Amino acid sequence: MTDRKSHWEAIYRDKSPLEVSWYQQEPALSLELIRHSGIAHDAPIIDVGGGASVLVDRLQAAGYTNLSVLDISTQALACARRRLGMAAEHIDWIEADITAFSPSCNYALWHDRAVFHFLTGKVDRVRYVEVLHRALPPGGQLIIAAFAIGGPEKCSGLDIIQYDADRLLAELGPGFELVETRHEAHLTPAGGEQKFSYFRFIKGAQDSAA
Repeated sequence: MTDRKSHWEAIYRDKSPLEVSWYQQEPALSLELIRHSGIAHDAPIIDVGGGASVLVDRLQAAGYTNLSVLDISTQALACARRRLGMAAEHIDWIEADITAFSPSCNYALWHDRAVFHFLTGKVDRVRYVEVLHRALPPGGQLIIAAFAIGGPEKCSGLDIIQYDADRLLAELGPGFELVETRHEAHLTPAGGEQKFSYFRFIKGAQDSAA
């Protein structure tokens, strides 16, 4: 079994964040869905697997003030902190494997672009959902982006699982209501195309993990 942390540390050691296939110069669809959530600008947001993504930069620029970024890779987080400079002091940086994360607070919104689809083992997916339930209160919102059906079958040398709404809902369980679905043809820095689907959910008052 591949050690997840070692794998991702090696990726960010050997490549610039601008070269990895999932790099987005502008995370426009994520920003649009976060705006659609309607959460307050001071509400707590966590970007799971945010690593070196510029989403946190754009959220700061848009006036969101209670931001956390979680990633398994020390080097990915360090890259983002260097890029942001003094502004990085206003962000909670969390180095953790999401399947073993112990949230110390509740979040109004949980954003995950391209982490969940790497969890090919059932136990890891169950652990992820358990953490999600602990971190997200009733009424909290979840945005997950994953490779779509017909998209890539591998990424960064690892197998992935493709998702549509039904497949993702089956993993999340009955505690989540799907409120928005979007699709994207992501162009990689190398010029390839990857099919992504984005899903926005609201957590209900009753859920199976309560």
